[in-house]
Amino acid sequence: MPVNDPIVAEQTPAADFTIDQKWDRYTPEEHGIWSTLYERQMKVLKGRAAPEHFRGLELLNLNEGGIPDFRRVNEKLEKLTGWTVVTVPGLIPEKDFYEHLANRRFVSGRFIRDGEKLDYLPEPDIFHDVFGHVPLLTQPVFADYMQAYGEGGLRSLEFDAIKHMARLYWYTVEFGLINTPEGRRIYGAGIVSSRAESIFCLEARSPNRIHFDLERIMRTDYRYDDFQQTYFVIDSYDELMEATYKDFAPIYEKLPKMDELSPGDTVEGDRVYTKGTQEYARAGGLTAEAEAV
Repeated sequence: MPVNDPIVAEQTPAADFTIDQKWDRYTPEEHGIWSTLYERQMKVLKGRAAPEHFRGLELLNLNEGGIPDFRRVNEKLEKLTGWTVVTVPGLIPEKDFYEHLANRRFVSGRFIRDGEKLDYLPEPDIFHDVFGHVPLLTQPVFADYMQAYGEGGLRSLEFDAIKHMARLYWYTVEFGLINTPEGRRIYGAGIVSSRAESIFCLEARSPNRIHFDLERIMRTDYRYDDFQQTYFVIDSYDELMEATYKDFAPIYEKLPKMDELSPGDTVEGDRVYTKGTQEYARAGGLTAEAEAV
């Protein structure tokens, strides 16, 4: 639970971990942080983010009056795809997270990052959750994928396969890239809500860029504290949905017999768009930058 948000601290979560957003309790400073982040990110995403992200922002009008009021957002979103956004105090157990997704509820934190540290995120905040994730939930195919992911996540509990499902989420929903007629674009929320990684993922020579492969992703570890060493690319959201809308049980049976892959690996069978130098990771990444400061 974020210690810097007394509005969260004063509430007792429901059995499904939801709380009230209490939108009227946000301060002018917090609304100002949202607007600063929004305007800054819109500039960097031009020519980099997937067109569906911009379309979703437009449909939901996510910069009207600062931090979005979920009551207004949900009126529009539910009509479009049947999804709603619910507030939670912070990270919640996997089972409850999957249940929300399976029932077309996207969970979001209430707090927003410190205005003095716009690029520092100890855990996902409302800007990441809403600006990053919610726009694509206006698109029917992606909305269906997210529900299917939640259903698959619940089933993964029977196979002790949370790790593999987490990798799928990480490399698609959070850090996925997509090919478009205009070029490669970002659709992953972890990237579109990050100014620096929005540039790094597409333009840096350091990371690998490899075409999406379900089993390959489930074998691949990831960086949770820095820019990714590998990004996986889809041709369409339909491709993503078709590849994952299946029973994963046979895959779960195979994976223990296969080698685990490190974040920067490329292997035989990969459809490689870019073989990265991995120079950023070898230099220590953000850790090295912090030490230099």
